[in-house]
Amino acid sequence: MLDLLTKLRHKSPKRFNQGFTLIELLVAMVIATLVITPLLGFMVDILNRDRIEQTKATSEAEIQAAIDYIAQDLEQAVYIYNASSLENTSTGIKDQIPPAATTASTICGDAAQCFPVLVFWKRETIKNILPNSTTSEKDDTFVYSLVAYYLIKNNAAGGTWSNNTARIGRFQIKDGVINPNDSTNYLVPIDQGYQGFNLNAVGATLSDKMNRWTKKARENYTNQVITLIDYVDKGTINSPIQNCPTNTQRVPTDTTIRGFYACVDSTSTLAQVYIRGNALARANDTTPYNSSNSAYFPTVSVQVKGRGFLGVN
Repeated sequence: MLDLLTKLRHKSPKRFNQGFTLIELLVAMVIATLVITPLLGFMVDILNRDRIEQTKATSEAEIQAAIDYIAQDLEQAVYIYNASSLENTSTGIKDQIPPAATTASTICGDAAQCFPVLVFWKRETIKNILPNSTTSEKDDTFVYSLVAYYLIKNNAAGGTWSNNTARIGRFQIKDGVINPNDSTNYLVPIDQGYQGFNLNAVGATLSDKMNRWTKKARENYTNQVITLIDYVDKGTINSPIQNCPTNTQRVPTDTTIRGFYACVDSTSTLAQVYIRGNALARANDTTPYNSSNSAYFPTVSVQVKGRGFLGVN
């Protein structure tokens, strides 16, 4: 019996602990690389395309919001300056508005980088501000203000704003509201440098009178140019440009500026405004405009007629 058990133990199957050979591992790694690499490339391409499409959608939404804001602003205009007024010191107001009228580079930058596109006077209502002698309610009034929109190119690498693109800035100075019961007290303060236009000034036309406007003497502007929108196309000779209709002037006259410009008819208080964004710049792509990537340079335009009117307060 003992011999039988001994023989059975000797005949039990042997167990072997055997793994993959080095060649098998190398073959598996090569196969995995051949399969995974195209998949990773495909996924990276999908993610990159999705990112570009997202930047395109963002640019489209932002420039539409910007032009809607500008249109609402322009609807209150009583007078819009044309290129003759904005690019001449002898017959216009070029030296009365930033950047020429100030040495503070933080307001707008220098004349080589900050271009006035839309400059206009508007009349806006201020509600519930004036005391009423007969009731406890307060009356409305209105004030005039000078508004300027600029295309600004002085974007430095590492700064607050985007590099390799432009932005649109807005500047405004506004009249104050004097307390009718106390002429020394302003219910709404007047902005530094503001001076109202004079309709009794020498000049045969409204344009002549408006071109004689000057900022208040010995007062420097303290209001800043506030950025309305970033990632605006700087413009190249390849990007399209819209020809201005008859009886309008292109502002600015420099046709290399194609990301933000306007066609202005001062006589009719009318302006056609154009904005072109640069979605590629949001994805750190510096490729300039061309016919194949035009979809990533969304463009919007609007025509606005100023509906404000000149009057006395």
